[in-house]
This record gives sequence, structure tokens and C-alpha cells, in this order.
Amino acid sequence: MGALEGKVALVTGAGQGLGRAHALELAGEGARVVVNDVAGADAVVAEIAASGGVAVANSGSVSDWPGAAAMVQQAIDTFGDLHVLVNNAGILRDTMSFNMGEAEWDAVIDVHLKGHFCLSHHAGAYWRDQAKAGATVGRRIINTSSEAGLYGSVGQANYASAKAGIIGLTWVFAREYERYGVTANAIAPRARTQMTKDIPLFAAKSEGEFDPFEPVHVARVVSWLATDASADISGQIFIVMGGGVHLVAPFEVAASLTKKGEGFTLAELEGGKAKLFADRSPGVPKMHGPAWS
Repeated sequence: MGALEGKVALVTGAGQGLGRAHALELAGEGARVVVNDVAGADAVVAEIAASGGVAVANSGSVSDWPGAAAMVQQAIDTFGDLHVLVNNAGILRDTMSFNMGEAEWDAVIDVHLKGHFCLSHHAGAYWRDQAKAGATVGRRIINTSSEAGLYGSVGQANYASAKAGIIGLTWVFAREYERYGVTANAIAPRARTQMTKDIPLFAAKSEGEFDPFEPVHVARVVSWLATDASADISGQIFIVMGGGVHLVAPFEVAASLTKKGEGFTLAELEGGKAKLFADRSPGVPKMHGPAWS
């Protein structure tokens, strides 16, 4: 039996790339899967069926409120429940912020940030009702952020903002849904997808050579977070690639100026600058994720 035997999963943006890998991996571990994508879902369902798994297709938009509700309901109506939600759907509209138009901003925020919220809201409402009715089975939300959201990235004001917002949503879901047996975590994946396939760094490796950017490596971490064995992991962020799983620490205070009974003058703030930045540069923070390898 697989580690997810008896579970029902919903994966958004699962027609290709990472989402497809997630759906195949979850199904391979025994989960019944709702495969969502505006195009390509049927082909992935056929792949799962050919491997002996069980899946159904959904072509709804993740940012459509009633459409998101319908996805959750489809899982319940078809398979009797929903245990795992993998929010993966996304698009890119890259351009420098001074060239970015409103439509490019709105489209990316809509699919990524609103899409994550729509599905999680409807799944969360169902899980809350189930918990109040006495159901004790664990539930999982697995969100897709990015190192762009953790560190910022040039030419991606829309994407980086959405991905940073997804981290905030993950922490909110982890806190709000904890009492109902729901965990919420986020991954920041490095993998070869439609978004990255033309970047030289992500080029496929020679046959027989380990390929750190194969989506299956990330999908395996998603499956792990979906299992009952990960019930104690929540509100966490993981940078995931190939042979690396990197736990990211949340924001923390780096240095402080304190004064009792009154606020600071400009002169005092200027005088305290050296203390605030004693251990760090006051310039733009460097991107400091794990080494690319």
C-alpha cells in the first residue's frame, strides 16, 4: 500500500510541469486525485489511469470563486472526501516594474495569490464543518511559493509579490485551521517547468546523469508533506530541489534600538544607525538561498 492510500487530493495547475509531477506522485502513493488545469488535465488523468491509479479531470479557473468551490465539491462528490490540497497553478508576466501594466499585475496576482486563497477557503470551510461534525482525519494544504517571494527578483514585481503573499497566507491558514486538524506548508521549488525550461541553468542533463531539476524530486516532498507522518509539520517553508530540502526560518528581529518613555529624535536615530547595522549592510539585502548545484 502507498503512503497515501485512502486519501483524496486536489492539485491545481496539474496539466504539466510540477503540477503534473505532483498528481502522478500522489496517485502513485495511492491517493485518488482531482487533476485541475485549464488545459492538459485529461492527458494527466489518462497517465494516472494507465499506471493503475484513479483520477478525474477539472478544467476550472483557480481564481474563479464558484469554480474553486466546484473543484472542492467535485472531489467530495466523486471520491467522498478531500484530504490534501496542493495549490500549484501559476503564470508569469515578467517585465520591469516601470514597464509593467495593470493587466500584467492583475493577471499574476489573480492566478497565484487569489487562486491560493479561493481553493483554501472552500476546502477550509468544508474541513471546519467536518471537524465540528466529529471527523478527526488530518488534512493538508501545500502551497507553492518561490524564492522570488522570499528574496525579491528583478522583473517580477507581480510574481514576487504574489509569492510573498502566499507565504503570509500559509502562516494564516496554519494558525486558523490548526484546531481542525489541518496543516499548511509552502514549498519554494527549483525545477524544470514551462516557466523555467528556456533558462540555460535548467537544461536537461545527459542520460544517466543525476538531474536536480526533474520535477519528481519536488513532487516527492509534496507527497511527504501530504502524509499522516507529517501531521506535526505546519506553517513551514521549504526550498526544494533535486537532492536538497532546505527549511527556511521565518522573519526575525535582526537588531533593535530601544528607548523608554519617549520616541527617538532624528539625531538619535542617526546616531543609532551603526548599532542597527553592526552585523549587516544597510544596502539592498543579498539573495542568500542555498547554493545552486
